[in-house]
Amino acid sequence: MRAGDVIENPVTGEVMRFLVTGHETAGSLLRIDMAVRPGGFAAAEHVHPQQEERFQITSGQITLSIFGQERVYAAGEHITIPPGTPHAWWNSGDDELRVLLEFSPAGRFAEFITTFFALAQAGKTTKGGIPKNLLQLAVTFGEYRDVIHGTTPPWALQQVLFALLVPIGRFLGYTADEPYSTRDRVGSAARSYMA
Repeated sequence: MRAGDVIENPVTGEVMRFLVTGHETAGSLLRIDMAVRPGGFAAAEHVHPQQEERFQITSGQITLSIFGQERVYAAGEHITIPPGTPHAWWNSGDDELRVLLEFSPAGRFAEFITTFFALAQAGKTTKGGIPKNLLQLAVTFGEYRDVIHGTTPPWALQQVLFALLVPIGRFLGYTADEPYSTRDRVGSAARSYMA
């Protein structure tokens, strides 16, 4: 992904425009302008093992659950999530949420989220935004375990499952990355966002 690229997840209601990627910052920073429809959400509680994630709310309202404690934030507020911190979030307001997201270091989050959104675009995720196929989930999350992982099942069990399922998934033709074509798959929300 490059600065200026826009991706959309029609399931979770997120539209992201990459402002600065790790390619432009020698891996030190990823900056994303994100719009989220009312009721939109992050797919599940998760952890970024090596990255700090910063939220700057520019409009609307977000609820963040950090270590299971929920708090509402509004425009003008900043939140920093340290590496290794379990968190989830959702647009808890009646209006579109706009957030400036930063990941430091950039890691491979841009590649992961592009794949994750492409799976949703292709109809390969549940209503909760998680890949429907267990082998696809294992191959994708196994590849990006340095970037993100869920909080359930416990991490030790996830690692065992990855060790068992990733080779099977790869043997059956599943790949870690789903191609995302902005030209072919961008929805109306993303088109208006790009305008």
